[in-house]
Parts: sequence; structure tokens; C-alpha cells
Amino acid sequence: MTASTTASSELPAPPPEPQGFWASRWRARILLSVLAAALMLLLFWLWKPWLLLPGTRPLVMQGGDPYLRALMRTISASESNVLRPYHVLHGGDYVGTLDRHPNRCESIGQGPNRGSCSTAAGRYQLLYSTWLELASRHHPDRTDDPLDAANLSFAPADQDIVVHAWLQEPRWGHLSDQLRRGQVQSVLRRLSGTWTSLGYGIENNSMSRELPKVYKMLLDDELSRAGDTQSPSGNAKEKGRAANAARP
Repeated sequence: MTASTTASSELPAPPPEPQGFWASRWRARILLSVLAAALMLLLFWLWKPWLLLPGTRPLVMQGGDPYLRALMRTISASESNVLRPYHVLHGGDYVGTLDRHPNRCESIGQGPNRGSCSTAAGRYQLLYSTWLELASRHHPDRTDDPLDAANLSFAPADQDIVVHAWLQEPRWGHLSDQLRRGQVQSVLRRLSGTWTSLGYGIENNSMSRELPKVYKMLLDDELSRAGDTQSPSGNAKEKGRAANAARP
């Protein structure tokens, strides 16, 4: 036996090859990447919900009632939950300019109105006829002639202003007061005849059941932005404490 043969026979045996799923490095990397992405999405959901629900992004309009602002964001979470809610048409297409309401009748592909078309557009999916009516009453640039509403701007801030004013009309039964009393589901039910995806209408979607929880989340955000971090129940407790303190 030669020296080289002896040396080679004394070399340690190579380690056993890993078995199972982790034997493949690329599969392990894919799994770790998926887990990391899932963790990031969870953190986004906890910290910045409107990154995952783009329809809930803050309004462009400044000021207003925080309870109604949260309601408007909740409506758009169901009606226009897309990255560019102010530009979206019924069916998912977008318009590039918002000089005026686009008034494009897009085909309805599903639901009870399948086969018809809809002119719904913008963050609040307003029909052209509805926009003309509301803009003639609430648009900041409205004139005394209702026919001029056809040429009024459909810009994001104008959409917000018009809908915010509309929701303040007495016809709805003082929505802000109802929301302050925590009657979110009653409000959504009342509005379902206009926005049919709010959970009590004819065209519910995957967001409809989540809207009461979405509203509470958005209300906390709006109250925080307005500098009022107390909830309605918190305000009631403070009033009770003040009343007790005032008693002899």
C-alpha cells in the first residue's frame, strides 16, 4: 500500500447532505422572502391602514366635521378602494383630467343592473345627474344658473366639499349627531340607497362587512388630526365628572 493510498483512506467522510424542504436553498429563500413580506404587510396594516386600503386615504379638502370626514373615507373604502379614487370611473378605468365630471357611461358587468351603464365617477362614485344637482347647490364656484354646474370643476377638493355639504343636509337626519352617538350601522343603512355597497344595499362587496370597524379606525385618525383625541364615550365621562364636581 502506497503512502498516498494510506492518506486518502484516513480523510474524514463528507457531512451528510441535508434532507427535506431545506435541502433546496432557493426554496428556503422563497419561503423567507414570503414570510418577510407578510410581516411587512402586517406592520403596514397596524400602523398605516390606508396603505392597504387606498380608498381610506385622507381627504384633500381641509377642515370640516371629523365625524363626517371619517364617514366619507369609509364610503370610499367600499365605493372606490383604488390608488387614485378621485379619478376612477365605474368599472375601474381612470380619467386623466378632472376639469369637469367625465360623464362617461361605463358598462355594468355584474350585479342586478348588469347590461346597463353607469356614469358614476370619482371618489364617491357620483352619477352625472347627481353631481349636477349637488354642484349647483354646494360647489364653491357655483352660480345662480343651475345649468352652469356642467362646467364646474370635478377636482378632488371640490368632490370632497360637495359631498361633505350634502351629508350635512337635514334630509339625512343629522348624520353627524347620529355618528357622535355611535350609530354607525344606522347611518350606513340610511345611506345604502345612494351608495349600494355599504352593507345594506344591492351591491355589497368584500369591504361591506368591515365598514363599521373601518369607520372607527378612521374616526380615531380624524379626531387625532383635529386635535380631539377623546372618543364620544370619553367626552360623556368627562361631562359626568364635571357635573359631579360642580355639585355641593
